[in-house]
Amino acid sequence: MGDPLPLKSGKEDMSSPGEQEGADEKPAEGTQADPSGVQESRSSLPKESPPAEEQEEDVEEGVSDTESIADDLEEEDSTEVAPEAEKGPEKIEKKISETFFYNGEDVHSRPFVTEDSGIPINLLTLEHSFGYDCKRSVNLMVMDSQTLLYIAGNQVVLLDLKTESQSYLRSSSGGGIGFITAHPTKQYFAVGEKGEKPNLIIYDYPSLRPYRILRGGTEKAYVFGDFNRAGTLLASIGSSPDYMLTIWDWKQEKIVLRSKAFSQDVYRVTFSPDNEEQLTTVGVGHIRFWKMALTFSGLKLQGALGRFGKTSVTDIIGYAELPDGKVISGAEWGNLLLWEGGLIKVELCRAGHKPCHSGPITQLVLDEGELTTVGQDGFIRVWNFEAIDAADSVDDTGLLEVEPMNELQVGRNVSLNFMSKVHDNGQPIWYAQDANGAIWKLDLTFSNMTRDPECLYTFHSGRIEAVSVSPVTYLMATTALDRSVRIYDFISNRQLSEIQFKQGGTALTWAPHVVNPKGGLIAVGFEDGVVRIIEIYDPKGLAALRGRTNIGNAEIHLKQAFKPHTSAVTALAYEQNGDVLATGSKDKTVFFFAVEDKYEPIGFIHVPGPVQALQWSPPSHVESMLLILCENGFVLQVPAPVPEEQDTASTYLIKNLPTQYFHFYSIKSRIKLEEEIALREKKKQEKEKARLEWIKQQQEMGKDIEEEPEEEPEEEPLPPLYIPEEPSPILCGFYSAPGKFWLSLGGYDSGFLYHCAFSSNQHQEDPEQRQDEPFEVIPIEDTDNNPIHRISFCTSRLLMFCGMQNGALRVYALQDKDLSANTLKEYWSFNVHDNDYGQIRGICSSYDDRFLITCGEDGNIFTFNILSPEDVHKELKAKIPSPRSGLEVEKAAEDIEDPNAYNIEEVKQKEEYERIMKEAEDKKSKKREELTALREEFLFLLQKNQELPKHMQLHRDQYEMDHRIFEDLNRQTAQKIQLVEKELAWEHEKNLIGLQKLRNWFRSSLEFDTVVVHAIQSNHQISTYRLLALSEKYRQDKEHPSWRKTVLKRAWKKMEKKETIKETKHATVFEEEAEKVKSEVQKPTARFIENKRKQIRRIAEKSNKVKAKITKRHAEWEELYKSKPSDDYENPEDVQAIKEARENMGCYKLKTATDYRVPQHEQMKPEKKIHKKKINALVINFDAELRVLRHKKLQLDVQMKHADLRYITWYEELLILNDVEKTENDLQGRVNTLRSEQEATQSKVNSYLALMADTNSEIVKLQECKKALYASFRASLGENNKFAHFLTKVLKKKIKCMEKKEVKREADEKYESEWESDEESTLGSDEEDSRSEDEVFDVSVCPKNCDKALFQNTIQLREKWLDIEESLTKEKKVAANLRKKYNVLVKKAKAVEASVKTAERELDTFQWEKQHKLNELYAVVPLKLHQVEYFINGEIPSDLSQALVFTNQSLEYLQKRIVDLRNEKIMQREMYKKAQQQHKQLIRDKKEMEINIRQLEEECNQMMMLKFGRMVDFEAVQACSVNINLEELEVEIMQKEYDHSQELKEWEKRRFDLQQKLMMLTKENTRKLQQLNRFCLEKQQLETTLDSLNDDIGAEFQGPRSTDIKEKARMESLLKHRAHDIALLREEIKLLRRKDGCGRAE
Repeated sequence: MGDPLPLKSGKEDMSSPGEQEGADEKPAEGTQADPSGVQESRSSLPKESPPAEEQEEDVEEGVSDTESIADDLEEEDSTEVAPEAEKGPEKIEKKISETFFYNGEDVHSRPFVTEDSGIPINLLTLEHSFGYDCKRSVNLMVMDSQTLLYIAGNQVVLLDLKTESQSYLRSSSGGGIGFITAHPTKQYFAVGEKGEKPNLIIYDYPSLRPYRILRGGTEKAYVFGDFNRAGTLLASIGSSPDYMLTIWDWKQEKIVLRSKAFSQDVYRVTFSPDNEEQLTTVGVGHIRFWKMALTFSGLKLQGALGRFGKTSVTDIIGYAELPDGKVISGAEWGNLLLWEGGLIKVELCRAGHKPCHSGPITQLVLDEGELTTVGQDGFIRVWNFEAIDAADSVDDTGLLEVEPMNELQVGRNVSLNFMSKVHDNGQPIWYAQDANGAIWKLDLTFSNMTRDPECLYTFHSGRIEAVSVSPVTYLMATTALDRSVRIYDFISNRQLSEIQFKQGGTALTWAPHVVNPKGGLIAVGFEDGVVRIIEIYDPKGLAALRGRTNIGNAEIHLKQAFKPHTSAVTALAYEQNGDVLATGSKDKTVFFFAVEDKYEPIGFIHVPGPVQALQWSPPSHVESMLLILCENGFVLQVPAPVPEEQDTASTYLIKNLPTQYFHFYSIKSRIKLEEEIALREKKKQEKEKARLEWIKQQQEMGKDIEEEPEEEPEEEPLPPLYIPEEPSPILCGFYSAPGKFWLSLGGYDSGFLYHCAFSSNQHQEDPEQRQDEPFEVIPIEDTDNNPIHRISFCTSRLLMFCGMQNGALRVYALQDKDLSANTLKEYWSFNVHDNDYGQIRGICSSYDDRFLITCGEDGNIFTFNILSPEDVHKELKAKIPSPRSGLEVEKAAEDIEDPNAYNIEEVKQKEEYERIMKEAEDKKSKKREELTALREEFLFLLQKNQELPKHMQLHRDQYEMDHRIFEDLNRQTAQKIQLVEKELAWEHEKNLIGLQKLRNWFRSSLEFDTVVVHAIQSNHQISTYRLLALSEKYRQDKEHPSWRKTVLKRAWKKMEKKETIKETKHATVFEEEAEKVKSEVQKPTARFIENKRKQIRRIAEKSNKVKAKITKRHAEWEELYKSKPSDDYENPEDVQAIKEARENMGCYKLKTATDYRVPQHEQMKPEKKIHKKKINALVINFDAELRVLRHKKLQLDVQMKHADLRYITWYEELLILNDVEKTENDLQGRVNTLRSEQEATQSKVNSYLALMADTNSEIVKLQECKKALYASFRASLGENNKFAHFLTKVLKKKIKCMEKKEVKREADEKYESEWESDEESTLGSDEEDSRSEDEVFDVSVCPKNCDKALFQNTIQLREKWLDIEESLTKEKKVAANLRKKYNVLVKKAKAVEASVKTAERELDTFQWEKQHKLNELYAVVPLKLHQVEYFINGEIPSDLSQALVFTNQSLEYLQKRIVDLRNEKIMQREMYKKAQQQHKQLIRDKKEMEINIRQLEEECNQMMMLKFGRMVDFEAVQACSVNINLEELEVEIMQKEYDHSQELKEWEKRRFDLQQKLMMLTKENTRKLQQLNRFCLEKQQLETTLDSLNDDIGAEFQGPRSTDIKEKARMESLLKHRAHDIALLREEIKLLRRKDGCGRAE
């Protein structure tokens, strides 16, 4: 017995590590636990984990693991962004410690027990697993040389090969297990589970502690998983509905990438061993190649779907990634497919196009430079990897023939699914999973010391059909469709014996103690209707074998075989007293046998449906009754038949056996309806109660409530009653009381246990029309979609065991051995078998209720201890029954091996039929003897009558007793003939029509049949051609002249068109050309009329010839009749010949005789001889001409054959052209339309360009006018005009008038002017701009001292200026509008151009496809026989489709190349052998070097620890001595400094130039300042002079003049501006003198 391993890890729970900060941990042995339990990190793609000491010091930055899933699977490439790439700002994440473990007790699922039920949680404890789910694609992992790992239902089983003990790991959710896979280091293994949001758990090995739990990878179930070679990443595949491919950083429990893999089932996913950024997934009808690519938006998962091309689409199971990126996969038909770039490069097969395997290839392994394939045919083949990697297609078939280097047939009837490798003492050992129920140990070294395949364990293959336990000991028997019956000892947990049959087993029961007290008899039913009685015994008890040591534990002996049914046996049941065995079958019969030393048939009955189960009434019932459950809803009850009362002389059918019927009528819909009504009524009552309480509260508060009748809302209509069209299947049932029973149903009626009873009125109607309802119903929790399939009780009937559809086991504790609603509310449940396909097929307890056994459709068999394991005593032991006496000398029972053999009833019916036929034959033989005697007597009387005289003889008619007998016979014969004619009338008419059709097809359609002319003196011959008559339509078209008119009309139109063209070009010669055309058209018309007249004349001449011929023929007939001799006319020659004949009658002389005389008419005369020579000459000439004509005909045959071949080719081309004509016309029409549109758009674009050019020229002209006007204005101002600034502002003043008249404006005209600031004109001076801010003028009034003529001239120029600007604005608007329209047209032109290119591209593509189709047509190459060198078995084959046409030079080169290639192949083989030996030697050297490296590394580490006290990275130290990055930066700095120095030189040069310019400006400024100084001195002198004048010069001169004041103010302002400019210049000079001031030089 294998105990579950301890799975404790301190106080950890199942919450994620991120939620367990501060939780206690139990560190792994030899390591120090991280006190915090978590670490901060920033993660990307994981790398190899550093040691724990270094990892605790590392703090890396991380990002969130949100995902985005790409759901579009129909595209060839699907991409998925890495979760890290989608986040914006990074945030710190907690990193899981290397020493963190989960608590196993919290991870693994436990049994479910109803609260307060009192049922102990350890009611059942798993004892052992006897089965193996061998049908899974991958269900075998090797962890080390003595431990195998596989899935059994909801458990992972670890099998110790040495002790054969088992350890178990439960699933965490109880939903089942999807896959298992081992880490490359074998330190961990992953378990992908099933259920809602299943987990993917990583276990540590060998401690079996949960190390990591990965969540959120799929919706329902994991299908497959694989670690990368480094072990840092894990890829998983989900099942329906999401089919999610997920890449995990499993140590941090984070999703790196994810994407939907495909829209159908995906079988496997693996990393490429040489490129961990590449993955491959395979499944139903597809293969997909994935790549992890780092793009600008982050890490993405890109998938490319493989294209099968010409190869048939296949499901792919096995495949392998090659080092160069190629992938090789298997196909369903057994060949290998080599993929490159998403396409099939070549398909590999064996010589003679034999498949590589006879069936699907389930696994490909690339190991040590050799490619190994595993097939379901039981073969393992090793292929030359280099030859396969370099393989390429050599012909159109796409196949390449290769042969395996080695192969191994594991065994007969072996179907391999998967292999796993492990090294045992340095030797590679493979363990293989056999889908037919075995685990093999294989040696694939293929050397002289190679061991034969060893079968380690055998199991049932597929679902277990039945299980039964011994009534006296701890043995159980099982059977399945794998044709085996197995005996197990469930105390020592081993298989004792096995027996194989020709058909699969479907039912099994162990004979009760009353039948066989030793407990060694078993009845087994099979799928062919046979029931076999087998007995198990201990061979050590046989006297002949006593004392031997190599005897097995138990033997199985076939005691009896009989076939009661024609279909599969579904139920077997022994009567409570052991007197009767009942068998039920799918053939709707139940057979009864009398149980004796040899089972004798009693009889059978027919039942309304296939039998589901049989149960005899328990001993507590008075009568022994059989309960028969049928699949289609019928239940029957019959008493045990008494053998003595049955008459089996002619049939075994029991006719008068009392039978009670129960036809289940569905009431589930009514139950649901009643529940709905009760629920609605309850809601109404609660609503009314709430309303009354509210009224009461309001009344207590003193408020008056007026009760108003509330309108009740309309209720939803109640659901209608539903009765399923097909009755729900009955799954199981059992007796509760006499005449009463419980049923469990599937389908619509699942979810309840129905208590039913047989009606007392059983004879009122047909059983098919019955509608019986149960009288009690008990709802069962959570069974609407998970019905009960099997029910069993312990011996005391206090526990009811239920096997569920989802593989779960339920136990109900019963009270008073009866069922009730309260009793069935509390239960114990445990998911044992697979939840998807592990439906429990059998459940039973041991004879002493210590153990419980279950078997399921998943191929698993589990044994449980009832209550705690402590109750199982060590001294328990299974006892094998001893053999019965006389077994050694007993003759072996005859088995029924033919599945089509007659059953018992058919044998009885056949014997009865043969008896009846024998009696009939005996009767017929007696009648024949009587008739023979009467016939002999009649013949004797006839003879006597002949011997009598004639007058005494009786006439023949007198023998007839009654002539009406013969008349009646003749009439019957005529009626039969008429009947046959009527029956064959349709066939006769059909054949006549067929004959007529054949004549019309083969004879009537001929213009001239074949006539063969033979040569006279040779065997030469010549024949005419078999010509088909022209069709009537062709004759009509040929004789009808309409086609000529059509031709003339076309010619006329063509000439008219040409004439029209000539008329436009050459008007001067119009008349001459018209006359010419007219003459040309008149000639065909005249010709047609002349031909018509000739045709009429020919018809008349032909008619006259026919008349003359008829007249001549009449004349010849008259002459012939005239020369007709009379009736008594005799030819003289005939008379002479007759005379000579009479004379020579009887005399036949030989020509060699001496007395022979040549007859007169045979004598050779000269004239006759000359005539004969002429005839011979004519014959020779005729034969010669015939041979010449034959030779010409042969040449003509060749030409006609070539013409036929060309005609076929042309006809095929015509068909293709007709098919593509419409599409081509559409595409061409579309291109023409788009081109026309493009031309129209381009013309518009050109017109707009012309308009824009005109508008731009107008704008340029207006701008020139504007400049000219301004120049004239400046000229009118003159030099140093103090009103220049004012007049310039007047000129540039923009006035916008609401209304303008031509010359004069009316008095009531309103003006509205808008002053706008104009842009600073380049034509103005700096001086005017400087004063524009300080002075304010009224531009509408001429200032004082300003020339009025100049002011008026400025006003006039302003009018022109404004007109020009208005025109310029309009033109600019027009230009802008034109530009907009032009841009729109340009966009449209580009779109049209793109459409034209697309249409032309489509047309070119279509033309290419059309040309490709035309190129695919066969071209005929005529060859002579001496040019054909293609022979098969020395003969030219009839089919030359596989031949190639070569020139002689090419053929000689190829033949020479064959010799070269053979020599090269021999050399390559020798090189390959040497390379293979070298490769193996290198592998051995590599292993030795790796061992040496590890030893040196250990020594180095020890020395570093001794010297430095810690590990030192010497490579980093060496890298620090010479910093390459620093050196590169220094070189880059030097380069930058050189560039900057060059740039500084340029700037220095520019600074010098600017400094010179500044010096010149400073000199100019100094000159102006000196001039200003002089002006100031002059001003001072003038002011002094003015002050010295007398005050009486004039009153008007006493005050300062306004003009002087203004001028003074202006000069002061100008002086201030100059001083400001000087200050600015000085600042700039200072800046320019500095090095960093060169940027302001300008």
